[in-house]
Amino acid sequence: MNGIHLPRWLTDTLYATIGILFCGFALKGFLVPNSFFDGGVTGISLLLHELYHFNIAFVIMLANVPFIIMGAYQQGRTFAIKTSIAVLGLGLCLYFIDYPQITSDKLLVSIFGGVFMGIGVGLAIRGGCALDGIEVLALYTGKRVSFTISEIILGINIIIFLIAAFELGLPTALYSILTYYAASRTITFVIEGLEEYTGVTIISGQSELIKEKLVMDLGRGITIYKGERGFLKDSFDVSQPVDIVFTVVTRLELRRLNNIVRRIDPKAFVFTSVIKEAAGGVLKARARH
Repeated sequence: MNGIHLPRWLTDTLYATIGILFCGFALKGFLVPNSFFDGGVTGISLLLHELYHFNIAFVIMLANVPFIIMGAYQQGRTFAIKTSIAVLGLGLCLYFIDYPQITSDKLLVSIFGGVFMGIGVGLAIRGGCALDGIEVLALYTGKRVSFTISEIILGINIIIFLIAAFELGLPTALYSILTYYAASRTITFVIEGLEEYTGVTIISGQSELIKEKLVMDLGRGITIYKGERGFLKDSFDVSQPVDIVFTVVTRLELRRLNNIVRRIDPKAFVFTSVIKEAAGGVLKARARH
């Protein structure tokens, strides 16, 4: 029996709406009342709010405008429109919803403020929009300078946290770095989920039996490369043909795969690599992001 498939626009709307509510909860329930910060455009908005006491709802909306314009050129008009609506929704959420302050414990604020912010931003990304324009800026800048996107984002965040350290004290800046780390790790988890895919390459003299077990028992698709094994130091001229097996599994399946291979050939050479995007074949459909 096939599951219920919601229209894409509806799932995108649900992801974005829930993401907005989580971000609002993180900001007004944890970060804003305790003068904490995050990285990116959200961090800039929180810093402006703390230094000049502007309303956080208006600051976040205005701060994202330049990055939405950049996004229209970098990611297309649809992305820019959806992001505009999402940022407007976040501003309205912050202005009209009276979230209670959850705690004033600095450690709890830094960790759970970051976690809830990461959940919100990650869900918005799964919905095809952005609640923080920092990556758009990094993409735009990265085409004009020799730095990577990660280096650009890191540089911008270092400036934010340095200003916070000078204006509000080093402890607040350090706790805010912890908030940013918790948020960034949570974003990755929300986007990738437990089904982050791992590519596995197996080189073994028992490749025929391994292929059968992977397909019939584990239910995975496989790809075979023709290669040669041998070429040892003491017998460099001795080699034999071998089927190199490649497959893609989730993190939850990786241990089971290793156990299957080790039972068949304890000396098999197995190595893995992280796969950021995987679709088609026998893989289940992934969320867009």
